[in-house]
Amino acid sequence: MQVTSFLHQDTETYTHVLADTHNKVCAIIDPVLDYDFKSGHTDTESAQQVADFITEHELKVMYIIETHAHADHLSAAQYLKQQLGGKLVIGKHITKVQRIFKDVFNLDMRFKTDASQFDMLTEEGTTFMLGDIELTVMHVPGHTPADMAYIAMHVSVEKGSEEASSTESDSNSALAIFVGDTLFAPDVGTARCDFPGGDVHQLYHSIQKILSLPDDTQIYLCHDYPPEGRSHSSVTNVAAQKVDNVHVRDGISEAEFVKMRTERDATLDMPRLIIPSVQVNIRAGKMPEPEDNGVRYLKVPLNTLS
Repeated sequence: MQVTSFLHQDTETYTHVLADTHNKVCAIIDPVLDYDFKSGHTDTESAQQVADFITEHELKVMYIIETHAHADHLSAAQYLKQQLGGKLVIGKHITKVQRIFKDVFNLDMRFKTDASQFDMLTEEGTTFMLGDIELTVMHVPGHTPADMAYIAMHVSVEKGSEEASSTESDSNSALAIFVGDTLFAPDVGTARCDFPGGDVHQLYHSIQKILSLPDDTQIYLCHDYPPEGRSHSSVTNVAAQKVDNVHVRDGISEAEFVKMRTERDATLDMPRLIIPSVQVNIRAGKMPEPEDNGVRYLKVPLNTLS
């Protein structure tokens, strides 16, 4: 089992390629579409780096997995599916997020809230195979109602190597887990819970589920926001989180966490790209249909998101 992680510098997002190198199959987790907020232009340069890596290593894409509907970057899932194939995967509770934001953006009846934009829906306990890698799904709500983590377990041991354009690691501790935005590096902490549908109590219990995994479980992060003096890192482990996480290490009670997270969230600005990101990501990375002039538009709700 091999994991190669690509950092999108603008949004500090990691896209992971999980590969069974023996069977030459892979999954792409949380791919990013380049987006210039000032001009409204999209680009596929970052996604193409992921595609080029997969092509160079002669891997077949089986799945493109979204851990949740991201609010800080646009998904490149549609572009990569067109280039490489694979099923688009997301948790079944995406329907709750679709209903919330259909109302926020006042989307018309053409937008369906039944998750039909995706190919495969997962729920707590869902298992599926990527070659000889078994993926098991853990529902980890709190940041959003639909967050899912994906636990990967392989039967054989393979070695990773370093690549200049990415981070590659050997994932042959007992387990690896891809946690989306639920947890960050220990010195950064945890996800916010103040988006529509978020719940700080749920997040605490979701994190406890993750931290109940074996200490050597590798935790692959969707984002890293390193403090000055530390470079970006795509991976940590359960033991490090339990000892060092600044928000939720061992000994911090649910009440303490809820108080800290609630007070902290009240000080945070909305993510820079939340308005375009959510509209695209609840559509599985598709843009809105073009209007009668052939141009696609994203909506900006005034004085709505707080």
